[in-house]
Amino acid sequence: MSNIFIISGPSGAGEDSVIEGLKKYFAVERIITTTTRQMRSGESDGNPYYFISKEEFITKRDKEEFVEWAEQYNGNFYGVTKSEIERVKKTGRLGTWKIEWKGVITAKKIYPEIKSIFITVPDLKILEDRIRRRDGVSQEYIQERMEYTKEWMKHENIYDYKVINEEGKLDETVQKVAEIIKNNLDA
Repeated sequence: MSNIFIISGPSGAGEDSVIEGLKKYFAVERIITTTTRQMRSGESDGNPYYFISKEEFITKRDKEEFVEWAEQYNGNFYGVTKSEIERVKKTGRLGTWKIEWKGVITAKKIYPEIKSIFITVPDLKILEDRIRRRDGVSQEYIQERMEYTKEWMKHENIYDYKVINEEGKLDETVQKVAEIIKNNLDA
């Protein structure tokens, strides 16, 4: 049994909103991803990422310090270190791990006890609309995200659970995810 749960879904599915909503039910500790992307205004180390150089990332990768890592479409690296998993395990709080489907496959090989929850929507049009509502996104970005999402949907069978986040029903979605977590924490 593990206090860590993977919450995963394509862009616009609402994973961040679900994780935020779980704070009503649990003391939540997010697993923080390490990235090589530039820090943005309002961000700091550990919020929402650990920020390191590409050189440092590659050194850690070569030393096998990451559970999983990927080079994203933007040329930046993202990954979760083994030490970060251990940090969250030791807190005793509910650990939420937001990763994409390729990372789920890798993580489940290393930590088969960790349950994974796929957050999705009833129809891809909803995802596209949600992505369009974001500030400053280009048509190219939307198209890119939708192609990736279609690929993601082919892999929903890798997850232990699937929860559909219907438009306007976030509270119900969070409640369903909280129930899955409670049932697995009590098991």
